[in-house]
Order: sequence, then structure tokens, then C-alpha cells
Amino acid sequence: MVRLSKLADYAVVVLLRLGTGATVQTASGLAVVTGIPEPTVAKVLKLLAGGRLAVSSRGARGGYRLARPLDQVSVAEVITVIDGPIALTACVEGATTSCEVSRICAVRGRWAVVNDAVRRALEAISLAELHRLPAPAAIPVAAEAARAAAD
Repeated sequence: MVRLSKLADYAVVVLLRLGTGATVQTASGLAVVTGIPEPTVAKVLKLLAGGRLAVSSRGARGGYRLARPLDQVSVAEVITVIDGPIALTACVEGATTSCEVSRICAVRGRWAVVNDAVRRALEAISLAELHRLPAPAAIPVAAEAARAAAD
């Protein structure tokens, strides 16, 4: 299963909140409204600022704001800033890890077409589009807990 990292997921949540709330927001304020622990929000904000997706300001009225509007930020950009290059396999060009079977691998060098397709698909989705999608129906907490226990 291909899965987005928790940190990248949190980054999307934080950016969406930055795009819909006050102009400048603090890590503690974002933690309260998103339910993400404050140290994690602070880490995400630092990464987003380093990746030029958020801008920080110091002082009594300091905090973070979007570097550009949500419709100009793709899901791919967020993932790349948080997790690095988008790839379904570890054996991509420029990877820092090596595969034990790379010398005899039948698909060596052939995953690029798949990785490019996934990256292009994620580049085509802006955070504004993601935000506009209808939210799924809420599942009552008790029903969700019962379902999880049954699994």
C-alpha cells in the first residue's frame, strides 16, 4: 500500500487552515484548531517555511501565513517539501539508499514512468481543489470505535 506520511498529511491540514483562517496564525493556535500536537505543528511549519510554502514573522503579532494562495500550491509540492521526491519505490534516480538486488533487478530504471505519472497527478491537484471537495459524512465516535474493534 502506498501511503502519505503523517507529517505530509499534517502539513496539508495546516496549510488548509492557514488558507482559511486569520492572515497570521501561531503554532499554538493552529494546534488548537487542528487537533495536531503543538510540537508537531511547529515542526511542520518550520519545514513549510523552509520549503517556501509558508512565511514566518517574528514579534508580538508574529506567526505564519501562506507564501501564496492555496490555488497556487499543489499536493505534490507539499509532499516534496515534507517527504522529499515523490516515488513509489526506493530505487529512483538520486536515491540515497541502495537496493540489495539492484544489480539483477528486472525492472531497474523502469519505475520512472510510474513515478512521473503519480507526480504529475499530484501536481495537477491544488490545495484549493482539495479544500473544495465535499467532506465525508461524519462517523459517530462510538460507531467508529466498534468498527475498529471488529477489525
